[in-house]
Amino acid sequence: INRDYPVIYLFKSIIDDVVKTQISPPSVRIVHSGHACNVEEERHTERVYTIREGETLELTCLVTGHPRPQIRWTKTAGSVSDRFQDSSVFNETLHIAKILRTQGGRYYCKAENGLGSPAIKSIRVDVYSTIWVRTCHQSTWSLKHPFSTILYACLCQCTPDPEITTRRHKATRRNPGQQYPPYRLRAARDNVTVIDQAISGTAARSYFRVRHVPEITHIVCVCVCLCVSDQHVLCCLCVAALKKGRFWITPDPYHNDDNIQIGREVKISCQVEATPPEELMFSWLKNGRALRSSERMVITQTDPDISPGTTNLDIIDLKFTDFGTYTCMAALRGGGIPEISIDVNISSTTVPPNLTVPRGKSPLVAREGDTVELECLVSGKPKPIILWSRADKEAPMPDGSMQTESYDGVLRVVNVSREMTGSYRCQTSQFNGFNVKAREALVELIVQYPPTVEPAFLEMRQGLNRPVVMTCRVLRAHPSRVLRFEWLLSNRLLHAGAFTEHKDETEYTIRSLNRDGWGEYTCNVINEAGTGKCTFHVTGKPYPPEFYYDTYSPLWQNRPRVYGFKLQWTQMNPNTVDRIVAYRLGIRQTGLQRWWEQEIPVEGAITKGELITHNLTELIKPESYEVRLTPITHYAEGDSTTRIITYSAPINPHLREFHCSFEEEPICMFTQDKNDDFDWTRHSAATRDTKYTPNTGPSGDRSGSKQGFYMYIETSRPRKEGDQARLISPFFNVAPKTPYGITNPPAYCLGFFYHMYGKHIGTLNAFLKQKGQTTTEGAAWSLTGNQGDRWKQAKVSIHPSSSFQVVIEGVRGPGIEGDIAIDDVTLEEGECRDPPSSAPPAVIAHIWLLFAALATTLLGGQR
Repeated sequence: INRDYPVIYLFKSIIDDVVKTQISPPSVRIVHSGHACNVEEERHTERVYTIREGETLELTCLVTGHPRPQIRWTKTAGSVSDRFQDSSVFNETLHIAKILRTQGGRYYCKAENGLGSPAIKSIRVDVYSTIWVRTCHQSTWSLKHPFSTILYACLCQCTPDPEITTRRHKATRRNPGQQYPPYRLRAARDNVTVIDQAISGTAARSYFRVRHVPEITHIVCVCVCLCVSDQHVLCCLCVAALKKGRFWITPDPYHNDDNIQIGREVKISCQVEATPPEELMFSWLKNGRALRSSERMVITQTDPDISPGTTNLDIIDLKFTDFGTYTCMAALRGGGIPEISIDVNISSTTVPPNLTVPRGKSPLVAREGDTVELECLVSGKPKPIILWSRADKEAPMPDGSMQTESYDGVLRVVNVSREMTGSYRCQTSQFNGFNVKAREALVELIVQYPPTVEPAFLEMRQGLNRPVVMTCRVLRAHPSRVLRFEWLLSNRLLHAGAFTEHKDETEYTIRSLNRDGWGEYTCNVINEAGTGKCTFHVTGKPYPPEFYYDTYSPLWQNRPRVYGFKLQWTQMNPNTVDRIVAYRLGIRQTGLQRWWEQEIPVEGAITKGELITHNLTELIKPESYEVRLTPITHYAEGDSTTRIITYSAPINPHLREFHCSFEEEPICMFTQDKNDDFDWTRHSAATRDTKYTPNTGPSGDRSGSKQGFYMYIETSRPRKEGDQARLISPFFNVAPKTPYGITNPPAYCLGFFYHMYGKHIGTLNAFLKQKGQTTTEGAAWSLTGNQGDRWKQAKVSIHPSSSFQVVIEGVRGPGIEGDIAIDDVTLEEGECRDPPSSAPPAVIAHIWLLFAALATTLLGGQR
C-alpha cells in the first residue's frame, strides 16, 4: 500500500490539474436604464433612480463568483416576492410592470454561493406622479406706487416632495446640472424674498415678497421635483398704475352736423388705462368746482360701447352758461398713486378738425438712406392725434406697427429704403378731438436708388485670338428711364451710351483677344441716385487642376526607407484657354520652406475628365509632403492647387507574426459590431456555473489553462434563437509592390481554435470584409452543431484584393446549452497548410503522464 502512495498522489495531482476550477466569493452590481441623479441629504450623497408612475421598472443585478451565486431581490430589507412576478424574484433582472407610487423605496440584490459573506447592493427608486404648479396669485392687494413691495404666493405639488424657486422673468436660470435637495425654497433674485414656506406631504407653498417692483413685471414660479425636469409658471405682477389719459367730444348724434351748437346735446368722454381696472374711480369738475350728475348733466362711469376705463359727461340742451373748462379726474380706490386730470374746453371756438397736405410735400422724392418727414397740417380746436398708415398696401410702418401716432402731424422716417416707396395715409383720430368721421389725406413718397446690376463680378478665361462677349444686365433702378452706361478697361473709357426704352442690358465684345486685352473690365450703369457696377476679369490663364483622391492603392513601397505615391488629377475646363503644354510640379516636406520643382510635359491636347498620372518616388518614410501643381500654356501660367500626401504604415507590416490569444484587455484591436444582437465576452476558466448549464462551454482556454483568456458567446437568457454576435478584426493593408497596383491578389491563411460543445450549439462563421464594401461576402468558413467537449483548429485561405477585415460571427442555437468559444486567432501570408492534430497539447501531456505513472505502478507491483 505504501508503494501506491506516490502513484495515488501523482494521479490526484493530474486530476486536479485537469478538473480543478477556480473558486471566488460573490460580488454584485446593480444597473438600470433611465434617468438618475445625485441627491444630498444630511451630508450624504447617493444615486437615485427615478421613474414615472405606470411605467415598467427593470433593474439588473450583475453577479460574478464561482460557484455561480444564487440571486434574490428584496425591498427595504424584507421579502417582497408577492409584489413581483414569481419568476423575477430569483432572476438577475427584476421586472415590475405598471409600477405604483407605493412601490417606491430601496431595493436590495443579494447574491451568495457559500463562499464568504453574501454580496448585497441596493438602489433607491423614486416613483413620481404628474407634476403641476398652480398659477401663483396675489394674496393681498396693496395699492402702492410703482417700485413698491408686493406679496405673492406659489403652490407646487409632485411626488417625491417638491422644491419651489422664484425669480424674475427672463432672469438668468440656475445651472441645470446643479442639484438642490428637496424641502428647500429659494429666491433667485435680490428683490425676491421668501418670507414663509410650508411643505406638507407632496405639496409645497411659498409666500414671497418682491421689493421695488417696476410698473410692469413678471415672476416665474419654478417647481423642482427631485431628479425630474423643472416645471415653470409665469406669474403677472399687476402693479397699481394710471396712464394714457385721453378725451374726445361727440356732437349731437341726431343732427347731421359736426359742430357744437347751442340747444343741442354734447358728450364729453374720458379714458384712462388703470391697473387694476376694477379699482378705477372718476370724478368731474367744471371750472375747478365739483360737478354732480343731474337731469341736464348726466355722468356715467363706463360706456359699454367703448373699452373699459371710460367715463362720460352728457350735456343736454347746451346753453351759453355751459361754456367753460371741464376736468376729468381719475384715481384708484384707496389712493397710493397720483391722480390723473384731463381738461376739456367747451366754447364757441371749439370746432371739428380739418386736414391738408402742405404744398410741395406730395409727392416727396428722397434718395435711399436719407431722412424724410411726411407732413399733414391739422386745424381745429382741440387738435386731435394724427394716425399714419400705409394706403397702397397692407404693410407695417417703418417702426413695425400698423399705425403710428403723431401729435404734430409729422411722420419722420430715418434711413429710408426703396421698400418704403408708396402712398401714406394721415387721418384724424377721435382722441383729444372730435368723435366725428375721420378726416384724411394722402402723401406720396418716392425713394430713388442706384441701379442693381448683374453680374457683380465674373471671371472670364479665353484663349488668344478668340472673341469675348461681356453683358451687364439691370435688375432694378429708380428712376429707370434716365439710365446711361460706360465701359472701361483699367479706367480707360472704351464705350458709352444710354439705355433705350424696353432694354435692360448692355454688351461689350472683344472680337479677337490678345494679351493686351487681358485685365479688369468695368461697366458702370448710372442714374440720378448713383451707380451700379458690373466687373469682368478677362484672362488667358488656365484653370487649376483638380486632384483625384480615389486612386486605388496609391502608395507602394519596395525599399525599407522610402515609399512611392501615384499622383492623379484632372484638368478643369482644359479647352477654354490655349493648350496646356506642361505642369510645374512642386514638392516639399511638411514643415520645411524649400520647394523642389520639376516640369511634367504634356503630349497632345487634354480632354475634359481625362485622368493624368505621375508617380512620385524617393519619398522618405514616414514623412508627409505638400504637393503643388500649376498648369502652363505657351502664354501664361495658370492657377495652382495643392494637396498633402501622408504616409500610412500598414497596421500589420508582418502578417505572419499576427497572433491574438485575447490575453490583454484591448483584445488585439478587435471590436464588437454595433449592428448585431449581442456581444462576444472575454473570459477565463468556465463560461458558466455548471450547476445551471453543465453541458456547454470550455473549462479553460485553448492551452488548457484556467487563467488563460478566450472569447465566447453567452447564450443564456435574454438571448433568443438566431441572435448574432460579431467580432471584427482591425484593418489589414495589402500594400502593392509596384505603382501599378495589385495584379494577382495575394493569399493569406486565417486560423483560429474553436470550442463548440452543447446540445443547443448554433453556427460559427468567418467572413472576409474588404475596404469599401458595405456588406460582407458569403462565409469563408462555417460550422454548425455540437463538435464535442474539446478545442479544435480551423484554417481557411482568403484572397483579398484590397485592405480587409476578418469578421467572426457566433449565432445562438435553440437553447441555453449553446456557448461557442474561440481562441488563438492567427493570420499568415500564403495558402493554408494541413492543420495539426486538434487535441489540446496540455491534455495530451497529461494523458501521456498518466499512462507513464500507471505503467510504473504495474511494473513495481510485479517485482
